[in-house]
Amino acid sequence: MKKKILIVLLFLINSNLFSQNDSINVNPKYWEDQLYIGVAYNIFNNQPDAVDASEFSAGLSFGYIKDIPLNKGNTFAAGIGIGYNYDLYTHTLVANETNFTINDDASLNKLKTHNIEFPIQIRWRTSDAINYSFWRIYAGMRVTYNLYNKFSYTLEGEDFAFKNINSYNKVQTGIELSVGYGAFNLYTYYGLSSVYKDATFDNETIQTNIIKLGVIFYLL
Repeated sequence: MKKKILIVLLFLINSNLFSQNDSINVNPKYWEDQLYIGVAYNIFNNQPDAVDASEFSAGLSFGYIKDIPLNKGNTFAAGIGIGYNYDLYTHTLVANETNFTINDDASLNKLKTHNIEFPIQIRWRTSDAINYSFWRIYAGMRVTYNLYNKFSYTLEGEDFAFKNINSYNKVQTGIELSVGYGAFNLYTYYGLSSVYKDATFDNETIQTNIIKLGVIFYLL
């Protein structure tokens, strides 16, 4: 009796698996890469001539992207998402409420930002409904809204900090590209907006923008 029950159970399990495969083949609609986590090396680009290059700076991003297939095979799709971004910049400009200067005696000169980001992508991939390891090229733009910024430095043993200064550009946009295979992808971002607004240094308008180079992992 037990043997007959076991045979029936195995038959039902196999039937269920075949029916699932058939449903996948008949209904090829699926979503890809809806969660992302990225780490990047940040570069302050287009700094004033007298300003030294930034030292090591890094960023972390994660969020959700709604995948919208655009063709029957799902090789082309659009992506619209929302996420969180934290950036740390080590730089040489000394900031206060009204202007920027250079002071060679200042140390631990940092900028920390917390942002909400909105990626908008056009996606090409070689995926199918049952295979996760595939090539992808995702390109688009990213809009960032700054929630919090803090400029800090140490001078003659005293710590200074300025939060949410008006000259920081709270809304920034840039173009981005990620290319890779499987979960691992190379990532680059080029800022189209200036980091600062109405800010000058030595009578020169500061037009610094951000470049990011890193890796991004897409999940689910």
